[in-house]
Amino acid sequence: MASIMESGWLYLVTHFSDFQLACLGSFFLHESVFFFSGLPFIFLERAGWLSKYKIQPKNNTPAAQEKCITRLVLYHLCVNLPVMIFSYPVFRFMGMRSSLPLPSWKTVLAQIIFYFILEDFIFYWGHRVLHTKWLYKHVHSVHHEYATPFGLTSEYAHPAEILFLGFATIVGPAITGPHLMTLWLWMVLRVLETVEAHCGYHFPWSLSNFLPIYGGADFHDYHHRLLYTKSGNYASTFVYMDRIFGTDKGFRKLKALKSGHIEDSGKEM
Repeated sequence: MASIMESGWLYLVTHFSDFQLACLGSFFLHESVFFFSGLPFIFLERAGWLSKYKIQPKNNTPAAQEKCITRLVLYHLCVNLPVMIFSYPVFRFMGMRSSLPLPSWKTVLAQIIFYFILEDFIFYWGHRVLHTKWLYKHVHSVHHEYATPFGLTSEYAHPAEILFLGFATIVGPAITGPHLMTLWLWMVLRVLETVEAHCGYHFPWSLSNFLPIYGGADFHDYHHRLLYTKSGNYASTFVYMDRIFGTDKGFRKLKALKSGHIEDSGKEM
């Protein structure tokens, strides 16, 4: 497997420059993963398939879905791509490389775990700030236009918020100066995580059912359903920050009520 990966990577570094791989390659990889993972949830919602796993019964209109896609394409071309291009010198300065040999799996795993923890910490506090009255009204309310989220709404936001989210995502790699392959893996995992958190479905195979520290769709969907002053559930990936600072009280209370309702129903039967 390692030799296959190195052969494939050798082809990339032979045929493309570092700038092309780090900027254009990262952009195309992001777009491919984001839209291919997010679009199926639009079709699920329109077709009504797997509706028993849908967290909210309400569906978005086709017009609302199309508006989201149109805005996303605009934001990605006018914000995401320039950010990737202008970030390239910073990453080169911090030690990012694309040459062989590829990093060991232990190095990759350690860096990815560090990125998730750091991003979640920064995101939590930044997200709480975005829910203050002025910032919510002028910036974060764009993201909350969709009270019933679907996968692609994960990156539907005000340009200023996109820049913040970009900072939270790249600060970890900027610190460690990873191999480009590690950066790509981190980007793919982060995209898949945020799409899943906004997908609007809680499946039996959802990661949150097997990893209690992971938030997932059920955790984040609650955040979208409430007014900005009562939202809570601010973290991006994990649940422990909200638990520590008590910003998940409403969510836990709702889960307890649902659990109690199920138990009562069982006794009545």
